[in-house]
This record gives sequence, C-alpha cells and structure tokens, in this order.
Amino acid sequence: MCDTCGCGQTNNPVTFNKPEEENEPVQHDHSHGQPHDHPHDHSHGNVIQIEQDVLSTNNLLAERNRGYLEAKNITTLNMVSSPGSGKTTLLEKTIQNLKKELQFFVIEGDQQTMNDANRIHATGAPVIQINTGNGCHLDADMINKAIKNLDVADNSILVIENVGNLVCPSLFDLGETYRIVIISVTEGDDKPIKYPTMFHTSDICIINKIDLLPYVDFNIEKAKEYALRVNHHLQFFELSAKSEEGMDKWYDWLKSQA
Repeated sequence: MCDTCGCGQTNNPVTFNKPEEENEPVQHDHSHGQPHDHPHDHSHGNVIQIEQDVLSTNNLLAERNRGYLEAKNITTLNMVSSPGSGKTTLLEKTIQNLKKELQFFVIEGDQQTMNDANRIHATGAPVIQINTGNGCHLDADMINKAIKNLDVADNSILVIENVGNLVCPSLFDLGETYRIVIISVTEGDDKPIKYPTMFHTSDICIINKIDLLPYVDFNIEKAKEYALRVNHHLQFFELSAKSEEGMDKWYDWLKSQA
C-alpha cells in the first residue's frame, strides 16, 4: 500500500489550488501522521501495523466528513477509475446540462497540473484542485481541508474526482455518500475481477464510451457479470459522455438524490 507506492513519504507535499487564484497554494504533508525516514527497514509485521494505523486514522476522519456532509444535506460522489476512462468529460457534460437544476461543487484530484480544474471551472461550477505529487489517491484529511476551502453550500452535490488509479483509492473512505467506479469500453471487460476491491467498495458502476462499442472488443454483459461477482449490489449506467447516449438515466438518478 502506501509503503510501496511512495505516497506516504514526508517529502511529498500536497497542494490545493483554485483556478485563477493568486494566493500561495496550501501545502499538506501527505504522511498520514506516520514518520518515514528513508532508507529504512520494515519487518512484514511492522508494515501491516502501519497500514492498519493509516487506514484507521483515515476512517475516523472520513466519518467526521460524512457526519458534516449529511448534516448539511450535501450528496457526495467519489468518482474513481483508471486514467482515461472519461471522468472529467462525464462531469463536464453533467454540470453543463444540470446546473440550472442542481448546484455542483467539485474537488479534483491529480498528481500534477490544473488541467481538470480549469475544465470544470469553465462550466461555472466552484472547483478546487488537489495535486498529490507522488501520491496515488486522495484521503479523508485532504477532503476535509478542501471542503472548508471550497465553502460547499448546503443542499448541493459535491463531486470528488479522485486520482486515476484502480488500486489505492479503493482503500480510502473519504466520507462520500456514493462511490462511483467508471470503466470505459476501451479497457478490458475483465477489469472488475482484475481490480475487485474497487468494484467491491463501489455503489455504482458507469460503463462509458459505449459509442465506441462497434470498434472495440468489449462485452458489456460480461463486464457486468464480472462486476456482480464481486459486488452483487452494484447499480449500472451504460452511457457515452461524448455522444450523450444513455445520459438521461444518469441525470434522472442524480436529480433523485437531490
């Protein structure tokens, strides 16, 4: 986990930025409260204990986030996927088409750049970018700070676009209402059984880029079957964010949550 991916190192500052913001970015020490002086040696037992401590601390903070968000009636969506699944395009189209009916706030997570935050800013939605440096996921503490910085309104929808990664983000509860895993038909239809933890911990699975089905070797029914093997509670949406095919059902679900 964090001991091997590098995201727990203390020399890895996390920055919070808003589009067109002139202030110095807020830096966050992504050490999860655990000192890491490299090089060093861990026994297998010590590594397991550190991982348990990291997750335990994160889960406590996530519950604090969840309580706050529920009290404010803020529906929070944690969007997770591998890179290139179309998360940002899906979010852009969703905000553009529903912003007259729903109020959106967005937290963008990437290792570097303001690219995605700038795209969301162009839709008119308030957005903050978290750059994780070498880190491969967002955690509950980052989200807590971002919510305060973004000043998320009551009775709104908060969308967290997590760092593109199907492994580490699956382990970190952020306090979200729903975890939404997105796969595209340009990926393998066996993704759910290759990365089962992400699908097991998700509530919704969006299969994106269905406009490309005639050109790729992807079996939707097989992908859904695999996903249901690891989580039989998953709800599915099949859509194309680019052509907007199937988006109405997704929009209806979002409006029902508000």
